[in-house]
Amino acid sequence: MPASMVLNYSCLPFHLLSLNECYDLMALRQEVFAVEQNCPYLDADGKDLHAHHLLGYGATGKLLAYSRLLPRGVSYKDYPSFGRVVTSPAIRGTGQGRILMEKTLEWMERLYGRQTIKISAQCYLIPFYESLGFQIVGKEYLEDGIPHIGMMKGL
Repeated sequence: MPASMVLNYSCLPFHLLSLNECYDLMALRQEVFAVEQNCPYLDADGKDLHAHHLLGYGATGKLLAYSRLLPRGVSYKDYPSFGRVVTSPAIRGTGQGRILMEKTLEWMERLYGRQTIKISAQCYLIPFYESLGFQIVGKEYLEDGIPHIGMMKGL
C-alpha cells in the first residue's frame, strides 16, 4: 500500500471532537448514506453523544474512513455495538474498509473489554462481517429501506 494510502486514525468521545472533526464525520456520513445510498433518515439520532468516534484521515487532511463505537446500553441493552461504518468513495477497493474494521474491533476491545458485540449489518456485507468473525442472529429486516440483519461476534 502506498504511503499516501496510510490513514492516520484517532478515536475520541463526542465531547473531545473538534468542530472540524464533527463537521467532517457528518459530511462523510451524509455523502455516503444520504446521497450515494439515497437513504433519507435522521442521521443525528442522539447516539453520537454517547459514542466514541473512530476517524481515519488521509495525508491531505481529508476524512476518508469512519465508524461510531457505542457502549452497552445505547443500541442494544446487553451489548456494545458499532455502526455508521463508512469509507469515502475515493478509497474503495483499496483494502481500507478491512483496515477500518480491524481498527474498530481493536478500539471496541480497548474501550469496552472483551465482550460480545452486536451489530445491524447491511445484508450485502454478510460475507465481509463473517470474515471478521461475526455470525448471523435473527432474520433479515428492513432498516431505512435497506435489507439488514443482526450479527454478533464473540458469542
